[in-house]
Amino acid sequence: MMLQIPQVLTKAQVAECRAILDAGPWVDGNLTSGPQAALAKLNQQLPQESPEAREVGARIVRALEANPLFMSAALPHVILPPMFNRYGEGMGFADHVDNAIRRDPVTGRRLRTDLSATLFLAEPEDYDGGELVVNDLYGEHVVKLGAGDMILYPSTSLHHVTPVTRGARVASFFWMQSLVRDDAKRTLLLDMDAAIQHLSQKLSADEQGVLSLTAVYHNLLRQWAEI
Repeated sequence: MMLQIPQVLTKAQVAECRAILDAGPWVDGNLTSGPQAALAKLNQQLPQESPEAREVGARIVRALEANPLFMSAALPHVILPPMFNRYGEGMGFADHVDNAIRRDPVTGRRLRTDLSATLFLAEPEDYDGGELVVNDLYGEHVVKLGAGDMILYPSTSLHHVTPVTRGARVASFFWMQSLVRDDAKRTLLLDMDAAIQHLSQKLSADEQGVLSLTAVYHNLLRQWAEI
């Protein structure tokens, strides 16, 4: 499942976050890279332990937890603290797959990365290039969203960021371990939840068909969830 989630942050919230981030201590992105990524990545990152990264990261997590579409699609068990990168002119990130296991810098706990997310924090017209390109069984998907919008996709996907030729691409990126590790099962649950919500608007919430579908949804989640 690859899903666009619009307006995770409002334009006003993006402006507030950018004011904080732009004043932060940006460093070479390869300071946080493994050997493989270091050969492919050319960008800047904000250190995870910086006050700016922690402040804006907390704002993003609060926004995600209040977003019904995200919660339904991701079924997050743990959201790793959001990180931040910036691609200036000539910077990009060649094809790579995200690490399967990552360590939460706050708790030290090791987590499985089921889903990857990129939250765009610069408007598309502010830079050229910088598209996120995700490859899956259905081909190549090119993503360049408005500031405040987010793309969610399986962490198993091969992906890259095209070189920026003008301006700067600023974004937040992060991973999460889902309650349901299998992407096909998460997609089925998302479709079922959307159908239930649609029927609930057309019919009474206590109508037998709605109740039955809701019971099936929760019983499937109970069967598939890992806690």
